[in-house]
Amino acid sequence: QVQLVESGGGLVQAGGSLRLSCAASRTIFSINAMGWYRQAPGKQRELVATITSGGRTNYADSVKGRFTISRDNAKNTVYLQMNSLKPEDTAVYYCNAKLVLEVWGQGTLVTVSS
Repeated sequence: QVQLVESGGGLVQAGGSLRLSCAASRTIFSINAMGWYRQAPGKQRELVATITSGGRTNYADSVKGRFTISRDNAKNTVYLQMNSLKPEDTAVYYCNAKLVLEVWGQGTLVTVSS
């Protein structure tokens, strides 16, 4: 199994940027799909972005052109670069790894003020 630890959340003004990191407890080289999801207050958890071991990415329409997901297998880390942040991006962001079972991190809070 693997443990995931997110970091990099915080308070930022609209239009600003943040970079989230997801550090895995072991190599992620063999993990085909990793991604970021978010959950805003009172809403269901939703997909933000995913990346395969081959580097193929997928984004929610709401973040396309603003967010970039990447992975560094040497550092066992997945990143989410978030630019041009909007108040509606406010949520707890969770890292996810799809193994035999899905593994989730504990989440990191991103708050975007208007």
